[in-house]
Amino acid sequence: MWVTADGRIRQELLPNGRYDEARGNRKSAYTGSYSIRGSIIDYVDDTGFTADGEFRDDVLYHAGMIFYRER
Repeated sequence: MWVTADGRIRQELLPNGRYDEARGNRKSAYTGSYSIRGSIIDYVDDTGFTADGEFRDDVLYHAGMIFYRER
Protein backbone atom coordinates (compact mmCIF):
# COMPACT_ATOMS: atom_id res chain seq x y z
CA MET A 1 0.00 0.00 0.00
CA TRP A 2 1.30 3.44 -0.97
CA VAL A 3 -0.17 6.57 0.58
CA THR A 4 0.31 10.35 0.29
CA ALA A 5 1.63 12.14 3.38
CA ASP A 6 -1.85 13.49 4.19
CA GLY A 7 -3.41 10.03 3.78
CA ARG A 8 -5.95 11.33 1.27
CA ILE A 9 -4.81 9.15 -1.63
CA ARG A 10 -4.08 5.45 -1.14
CA GLN A 11 -2.79 3.22 -3.90
CA GLU A 12 -2.76 -0.54 -3.47
CA LEU A 13 -0.49 -2.38 -5.90
CA LEU A 14 -1.84 -5.92 -5.98
CA PRO A 15 0.39 -8.93 -6.70
CA ASN A 16 -1.68 -9.85 -9.78
CA GLY A 17 -0.62 -6.68 -11.63
CA ARG A 18 -3.74 -4.70 -10.77
CA TYR A 19 -4.00 -1.50 -8.74
CA ASP A 20 -6.81 0.09 -6.76
CA GLU A 21 -6.61 3.77 -5.86
CA ALA A 22 -8.80 5.34 -3.19
CA ARG A 23 -9.25 9.11 -2.94
CA GLY A 24 -10.64 10.52 0.28
CA ASN A 25 -13.78 8.51 1.10
CA ARG A 26 -14.06 7.26 -2.47
CA LYS A 27 -12.81 3.66 -2.52
CA SER A 28 -11.72 2.33 -5.93
CA ALA A 29 -11.75 5.82 -7.47
CA TYR A 30 -9.31 4.47 -10.08
CA THR A 31 -8.55 0.86 -10.96
CA GLY A 32 -6.46 -0.74 -13.65
CA SER A 33 -3.28 -2.65 -14.35
CA TYR A 34 0.34 -1.81 -13.78
CA SER A 35 3.76 -3.12 -14.77
CA ILE A 36 7.17 -2.35 -13.32
CA ARG A 37 10.40 -2.04 -15.34
CA GLY A 38 13.32 -1.38 -13.04
CA SER A 39 12.37 1.77 -11.11
CA ILE A 40 9.55 2.80 -13.52
CA ILE A 41 5.90 1.89 -13.01
CA ASP A 42 3.44 2.11 -15.93
CA TYR A 43 -0.30 2.30 -15.29
CA VAL A 44 -3.22 1.58 -17.60
CA ASP A 45 -6.49 2.66 -16.03
CA ASP A 46 -9.60 0.59 -16.82
CA THR A 47 -10.86 3.50 -18.96
CA GLY A 48 -7.68 3.34 -21.09
CA PHE A 49 -5.89 6.33 -19.54
CA THR A 50 -2.14 5.76 -19.13
CA ALA A 51 0.33 7.19 -16.65
CA ASP A 52 3.70 6.39 -15.17
CA GLY A 53 5.72 6.91 -12.05
CA GLU A 54 9.12 6.30 -10.58
CA PHE A 55 10.35 4.63 -7.40
CA ARG A 56 13.27 6.44 -5.76
CA ASP A 57 14.62 5.52 -2.32
CA ASP A 58 11.41 3.64 -1.39
CA VAL A 59 9.23 6.62 -2.41
CA LEU A 60 6.82 6.57 -5.36
CA TYR A 61 6.59 9.71 -7.50
CA HIS A 62 3.46 9.62 -9.67
CA ALA A 63 1.46 12.34 -11.45
CA GLY A 64 2.88 15.16 -9.35
CA MET A 65 2.15 13.29 -6.13
CA ILE A 66 4.51 11.65 -3.66
CA PHE A 67 3.55 8.30 -2.14
CA TYR A 68 5.15 6.63 0.84
CA ARG A 69 5.07 2.92 1.57
CA GLU A 70 2.61 2.26 4.35
CA ARG A 71 4.31 0.36 7.16
